[in-house]
Amino acid sequence: MAPLMTFYGFMSLAYLLLGLIWFLQFVRHWRHTLQLHYHITAVIALGMCEMAFWYFEYANFNSTGTRPMGITIWAVTFTAVKKTVSRLLLLVVSMGFGVVRPTLGGITSKVAVLGAVYFVASVALELVEHLGNINDFAGKARLFLVLPVALLDATFIVWIFSSLSKTLEKLQVRRSIAKLELYRKFTNTLAVSILLSLLWIGYELYFNATDPLSELWQRAWFVSAFWNVLSYVLLGIICILWAPSHNPTGFAYSEDTNDDFDDEGVSLTGSGARGIGDNLSKLERKERKNMDHVFGIGNDIEEDKRE
Repeated sequence: MAPLMTFYGFMSLAYLLLGLIWFLQFVRHWRHTLQLHYHITAVIALGMCEMAFWYFEYANFNSTGTRPMGITIWAVTFTAVKKTVSRLLLLVVSMGFGVVRPTLGGITSKVAVLGAVYFVASVALELVEHLGNINDFAGKARLFLVLPVALLDATFIVWIFSSLSKTLEKLQVRRSIAKLELYRKFTNTLAVSILLSLLWIGYELYFNATDPLSELWQRAWFVSAFWNVLSYVLLGIICILWAPSHNPTGFAYSEDTNDDFDDEGVSLTGSGARGIGDNLSKLERKERKNMDHVFGIGNDIEEDKRE
């Protein structure tokens, strides 16, 4: 466990750096921020608190020889909250919140219930793993805590990718080129992260099967550290894709079905405007000709009367 203290120290600095960069961008374009940016800010703040609590927990454990229960409970709680909020962020982004739809509508309660259940299951598992003794829960008894979390993670994954499919379909119908490209990059990122997760789960099973007596304890720390690194990288990519800018309307929700504001959208709008202008000018010329013809007949009639 000793290398985890150094790892969480570096992760605390990494989250601090990410938070600083995000905060500067947020303050720079605070007048043009979207509601989604506040959710990303909350996840970064929770990640910073989580890494800091774990670092102080292991540092205190290293110096005193006993695990402080108070700090451990806080660290476990922040871990569960951050994991829950991170999954909810991925879900609402996949649903197109703030980009394709202004609100979640009637599914808000379902999302909230799923998040609450996941939080409870995650807290229970984390508390047992970090506060209980090694032999407290073993074998089949531990499955009662591991299986709910695994099933809820699978539910999140299925719901995220099904929502992404619907969002991509809507963007294709609306021909929102910039938003479609944004969500394609996001989908590719999630697909790669899921693939890496499956590969790492296979390696973790192999590692535990080939080391039943924990003889490879020097390398055991990076089995759990991988998930923190993967979560950090995924959060960093989301920060890059949805970074605050001076013109976020290109990625914001608009009631207009053709709510694309990229260069291609501007050119299409311009050509459409020119076409409408040409039609209007033709109608105006035609009306002027008709009016001239009518007034010309009227002048001829007046001249005939004078004659």
